[in-house]
Amino acid sequence: MGSGKSSVGRELAARTRLPFYDTDRMVAARVGLTIAEIFTRDREEGFRAYETEALLQVPRRPAIVVTGGGIVLRPENVRTLRELGVVVHLTADDETLFERVSRRSTRPLLQTPDPRARLTELRQLRAPFYRVAADVEVDTSQLSHQEVADAVLQAVENLHVG
Repeated sequence: MGSGKSSVGRELAARTRLPFYDTDRMVAARVGLTIAEIFTRDREEGFRAYETEALLQVPRRPAIVVTGGGIVLRPENVRTLRELGVVVHLTADDETLFERVSRRSTRPLLQTPDPRARLTELRQLRAPFYRVAADVEVDTSQLSHQEVADAVLQAVENLHVG
């Protein structure tokens, strides 16, 4: 949440000329509601079920796939991500993440009296899941989307060379 996944994903898709899939957009299109509306109606658990369905719809061919940060909470999603290819975790320091997510007030999981504390809590909860799921981690804190895309491409290349 706030790491720049969507922007970087679009940049990577443009550079590599690979298809681009965003599971959040796939879910919203399938359900006909915004993510915030889905969270209100179906709660987080309902959203996670839709998210799993969307991930399973991604074709098994080279592509750039962007997911929500909570997708790694379900082991079946991690297995599917690994089947799809290299899993890259984009991260940033707490201050950068909070500044980025504050630009949009529609983040359902941050609709709390203390969104900064909630963001920190989510990061701590999800960190072990990211460590298991990710092949590569890229810190986006001080980087532009173009620089993050450069770093991702370099990291993936290093995986294949190393």
